[in-house]
Amino acid sequence: MEANLQGRVAIVTGGSKGIGRAIALRMAASGADVAILARDEATLEEARQVVAQKARARVMVARCDVTKAQDIASAYEQVVATLGRVDIVVNNAGTSRTGAFLSITDEVWQEDLDLKLFAAIRLTRLAWPQMVERRWGRVINVLNIGAKAPKAASAPTTVSRAAGMALTKLLAGEGAPHNVLVNSLHVGLIDSDQWVRRHAQSAEGSYDAFLSGMAKNIPLGRVGTAEEFANVACFLASDLASYVTGAAINVDGNLSPVM
Repeated sequence: MEANLQGRVAIVTGGSKGIGRAIALRMAASGADVAILARDEATLEEARQVVAQKARARVMVARCDVTKAQDIASAYEQVVATLGRVDIVVNNAGTSRTGAFLSITDEVWQEDLDLKLFAAIRLTRLAWPQMVERRWGRVINVLNIGAKAPKAASAPTTVSRAAGMALTKLLAGEGAPHNVLVNSLHVGLIDSDQWVRRHAQSAEGSYDAFLSGMAKNIPLGRVGTAEEFANVACFLASDLASYVTGAAINVDGNLSPVM
């Protein structure tokens, strides 16, 4: 059965590249109106063109630095003015910044929390009242598997993501009586722009060999694709997942030691 998002409006942060763009593309191909939010205007326009080729409905972009509350409010207003409302929020913006605990300054902690936690809080808070009123809504928080099983020297990312998982469960409880479903998707090793950049910086061997090396500890034997991740997000956004809320779902080829 195909996930059908016809008549729905989705907003995807960090949607101009990688996993975010794959999610925007998959949802647009499934019939949703899609708003793509990101900071860089050039990559936003490129994403709009790519997504529009597969879209069955409207596609728009809005420049937004999600670490800034005013940017989020302004972008949300643009989306509602253009597309009418927001039914689906995908909080995807983020990085994988890590380091040893004593190396992380207050400023770095705050930057990471602003990007990965407060951005999700602020955008969801804007869309939430209308979702509750219409008795239909979806919030999908893109986190990582480190949120469940943090390793040494994995802060601030894993700490911010763990907070995002707690936010997901809290919102799922509040949204359930109103048919507003909230889930988190946890990234393992997914082929995306960040790995392309890291390979370019290393300048060692081919990119395929680089991915193969990354996959050595993945039980499924390979790195996942952004499209595979987007398929799960699209399912959660659709009525096919009408009894799924408060779940923290790994999309990682069984890499995580925690379910």
